[in-house]
Amino acid sequence: MDERLKRLIARREQAAKDREQLLAQRKAIVDIAEEEAREDLSPEEDTEFRGLTEQVKTKDEEIRAFDERITELSEEAEREQQVTAGAAAVRRAQARVQSVTEGRTYDQHSGRSYMQDLMRVQLNMDGDGTAIERLRRHAQEVETDKEYRDLTRTDGAGGYFVPPLWLMSQYVELARAGRAYANLCNGEALPPGTDSINIPKLATGTATGIQTADNGSVQETDLTDTSVTAPVRTIAGQQDVAIQLLDQSPISFDQVIFRDLVADYATKLDLQVISGSGSSGQVTGVRNTSNIVTISAGTATVSAIYSKIADAVQRVHTSRFMPPTVIVMHPRRWAWFLAAVDSQGRPLVVPDAGNPMNAVATLGAVGSQQVVGQMHGLPVVTDPSIPTTLGTSTTEDVIHVLRASDLLLFESGIRTRVLPDVGSGNLTVRLQVYGYLAFTAGRYPQSVVEIGGAGLVAPSF
Repeated sequence: MDERLKRLIARREQAAKDREQLLAQRKAIVDIAEEEAREDLSPEEDTEFRGLTEQVKTKDEEIRAFDERITELSEEAEREQQVTAGAAAVRRAQARVQSVTEGRTYDQHSGRSYMQDLMRVQLNMDGDGTAIERLRRHAQEVETDKEYRDLTRTDGAGGYFVPPLWLMSQYVELARAGRAYANLCNGEALPPGTDSINIPKLATGTATGIQTADNGSVQETDLTDTSVTAPVRTIAGQQDVAIQLLDQSPISFDQVIFRDLVADYATKLDLQVISGSGSSGQVTGVRNTSNIVTISAGTATVSAIYSKIADAVQRVHTSRFMPPTVIVMHPRRWAWFLAAVDSQGRPLVVPDAGNPMNAVATLGAVGSQQVVGQMHGLPVVTDPSIPTTLGTSTTEDVIHVLRASDLLLFESGIRTRVLPDVGSGNLTVRLQVYGYLAFTAGRYPQSVVEIGGAGLVAPSF
């Protein structure tokens, strides 16, 4: 298949995957509104919904354009194949006619070189097809005369004429986790010109009371306030590269480096939101935020953990007085739920399309780092950045039940720099990626309930 066609098909498949993810994100917004029994979306949700709708339309146009181009190239390839086959047939007919009077193809005085023709074919330099036709004719002569060449693909015994093929356009990127947890937060653009974001907060509130009689005293309680601070932190990475590599590589190697740096940036930001320590230049992540609610997982059984998640849901209701919006867990924990069966060997997590009964959860899309199902009426999101080395056994993970809109994540754009002067004496170029973030879960720490403990040790399947 033509390389252009392969690239277009791959890009079309990626666009289709992106579209499915956008649809899942848009559905999650509507699901949250339905779970909260709201007929209308909030202004923020409506803006995000409309934005996702526009992105879906853009992806539809992109996929349509890919389909048209793929169809054109496919038809062109078929026509070219027919023409090539016809030309080859003509050359074979000419060769059969000429073989009556011609000697062996590679006679000593023929003026032709077997090795030269072989190299021309291997290096795609046989534009008119004459070299490969001579090689075919020579193969027929060898078969007729019973001449054999004792060569193999071993280097030094003929192998140097079988060069390796490098599919540069399909290089394998390093697999990295995304930022599923961070994407759930209430995202804001990072304001310029500051190194700290301070948010006023009521510490204690006012009060009302029953007036005991007309003209009697009225309850008066003074409120007190405090503030929540989110310092601005930096995530950065760089790679020094020889300028010869950038100049001589058949692909844009700077794009390879920048893509990998940006992918790792997303992973590190997600880790900061979940587990940032609050020191050494890190933000204070959700797990290290004071006063979030923690629950011991207890027994490592599906029924026990299911009950603990129900407890976490009611705790958000009870202390935040608003419903939680999402459950986040590690993919291995969700797989543990998927693998659970009842006493009859029937799965406890089943597809929601079948109107299941007595299921502990329902299975949505078989996806990664996105909404994968539902439990207790809440969407379940998997994130491989959830830690799995916790507890005394260092094999435990955690489950978070939270009201994600109470978490604030401020981000700048990701910035790139190319610095040729740093290693100019060695013809070295430095490629950099950096960005700023501020995060806090301290506005309503009671919005997050963490379930952990020995009941969440590494599952076995």
